[in-house]
Amino acid sequence: MKRVAFIFPGQGSQEVGMGKGMYENYESARRSFEQADELLDTTLTTLMFEGPVEELTNTENAQPALLLTSAVINQALNDEGIYPVVTAGHSLGEYSALVASGAISLEEALPLVQTRGRLMEKAYPKGQGAMAAVLGLSRDEIEKVIHSVNLLDEVVDIANLNCPGQIVISGTKNGIETISESLKEAGAKRVILLNVSGPFHSRLMKAAAEQFAEALEQVNLVDANIPVYANVTANQVKSYDEIKDLLIQQLYSPVRFEETIEHLLQDELDAIVEVGNGKVLTGLVKKVNRRTKTFTIQDPESLQLFIDWYKEES
Repeated sequence: MKRVAFIFPGQGSQEVGMGKGMYENYESARRSFEQADELLDTTLTTLMFEGPVEELTNTENAQPALLLTSAVINQALNDEGIYPVVTAGHSLGEYSALVASGAISLEEALPLVQTRGRLMEKAYPKGQGAMAAVLGLSRDEIEKVIHSVNLLDEVVDIANLNCPGQIVISGTKNGIETISESLKEAGAKRVILLNVSGPFHSRLMKAAAEQFAEALEQVNLVDANIPVYANVTANQVKSYDEIKDLLIQQLYSPVRFEETIEHLLQDELDAIVEVGNGKVLTGLVKKVNRRTKTFTIQDPESLQLFIDWYKEES
């Protein structure tokens, strides 16, 4: 049996039309979409298939939409007898990883991430927070610039450690704008403002984390059946108590995805499989090690290609 890891994308991978092929071709997917609309008391399915993209991109919509897409693909794989030996996700994607590992049901995860999205949106005044991708500098180099620039009362934190030469910073809009030129002077190839609605994975999310902790108390988290790499530590977790604590910290802590990939590459895997919309994480994996066997599964065609490979005789 082949050893594979499933990795799950986070916010930013959403697009109009996501999940539609699965809905049209898999009865289990249709049931999940209908259940999601009922659970969330929304027309999420219509929004995912028809847009508008601006509404789909809102955090409280994008998060359940991405989780749902990943979960129905994961279910289709399970129905074929295909299970990962380990899972991981990027930010929101950690919830998809937890569903795939059996630590939380999709029915409980969907309202939870909707709440998470709403709290993140409300945690800081809209338009006053920002995130930016810094290309071409290391974490140490970026932190040196952050500490050397007089930011006064502004905030700039490391938010995502994605892959070599790609790190995201998060904080107040004025802080990000203030530091951008200094980062370029320090050797950054580019500093790109991201199209997000808040300063996620920064200390400005601590108020949201406190409220989210209350929401987490209402869901039935259990020990994972297989290990999940946590964003906060880049280490494997299975205990529900540890999972819960790390999900709270995740809101205001850096996503250590490059380290997670490095650990996955040591797990004697036959392939790393991105399960969900887009190919962002596969690109990050390739930047860490371009020879790694990868698959992206986001529709029935890519699903079948992977199934055929998985069931080939070694």
